[in-house]
Amino acid sequence: MGYMVGVVGKPNVGKSTLFSAATLVSVPIASYPFTTIKPNHGVGYVRTHCVCREFNVKDEPVNSACADGIRLIPVELIDCAGLVPGAWQGRGLGNQFLDEIRRADALIQVVDSAGATDTEGKLCAPGTRDPIEDVKFLEHEIDMWLFQIVKKDWDKIARRAEGAREDLALLMEDRLSGLAIKRNHVVEAIQSSGLDAEKATSWSDDDLVRLLHQLRTIAKPMVIAANKIDLPYAEENIESMKQLGYKVVPCCAEAELALRRAAEKGITDYKPGDSNFNILKAEMLTREQEQALVKIKEKILMPWGSTGVQDSINLAFFRLLRMIVVYPVEDVEKLSDHKGRVLPDAYLVAYGTTARQFAYMIHTDLGEGFIYSIEARSKMRVGEDYILKDGDVISIVSAKKRG
Repeated sequence: MGYMVGVVGKPNVGKSTLFSAATLVSVPIASYPFTTIKPNHGVGYVRTHCVCREFNVKDEPVNSACADGIRLIPVELIDCAGLVPGAWQGRGLGNQFLDEIRRADALIQVVDSAGATDTEGKLCAPGTRDPIEDVKFLEHEIDMWLFQIVKKDWDKIARRAEGAREDLALLMEDRLSGLAIKRNHVVEAIQSSGLDAEKATSWSDDDLVRLLHQLRTIAKPMVIAANKIDLPYAEENIESMKQLGYKVVPCCAEAELALRRAAEKGITDYKPGDSNFNILKAEMLTREQEQALVKIKEKILMPWGSTGVQDSINLAFFRLLRMIVVYPVEDVEKLSDHKGRVLPDAYLVAYGTTARQFAYMIHTDLGEGFIYSIEARSKMRVGEDYILKDGDVISIVSAKKRG
């Protein structure tokens, strides 16, 4: 099962603009790896250097796209409902927000870095609101939501863990099933909170909230997309936000959306995450549109290096979820599949995935009949326990062929 990243934030911070920009389908991909996309789910991309340049081959991507040595691999994003204070108690679209966030493995929180939206998301003068408060309020909402879920059965869970000597982490995993929270997350949270798992009945509500706060940071890691960097106060607010301990990415979602739309029409050569672009068809632009693109280049890309949208997605998948990119092939000499296509697929897999686990991801038959695999750079045979590295090109030799 693939990982999902939720795009979260209060109303009017540019959350939907970022989601729209990130999921604008402007690259041709033969087959998306997602069978059903719900209305608020979309396909975004992670960006990585393709190995085609290293191997000096012309690739023929199928499940992803490659342009000028940049591989764009589809990922699933969820656009979560706008968050308002009291969501955990069902206020606003609170229940919908929390239902969507339960499926997310990591979060991109879009924050108005200019402080130009109040607590409820109503527009106000830049500099009026401290964006740090928005981050803290989101943390509080999710913490209290988790607390509300666990507290219902806490006495029973604590007694079973203490009296019957059952595994507390397993009991909590069961209580939080469907929230993309695993037993190892709970174990790590208990350790980092300093609580005694053998004396769970003596924990206070504050202890439980502290544990769930730790659990959220582990099971739902977050990157902050500090949006609206084109407005006053943004730069100084971004510096303050960095003190919170999150990775903070300066962002301008509107600029990214404009650039992707222009690229989709062939007006520019912009690729998601680029730090520059060329205008290819100036005749298709009005004077105002051309000036707007030049302004994006001068005010966003030159001083900041990018619009930040692609950086946020990459950080979520590569840093927070520790994903790597692996290329399966059948022929290690030609780096091709059974149809002769060169480097057709790029898979995002979790760091620590073994060769055999990867074989199962491609097809059950390959996993069941796994004999060995060949790593293309060294041409060496590697066994089922070989741990894949980022950028590995792997051929799997199996007693069973793909069905």
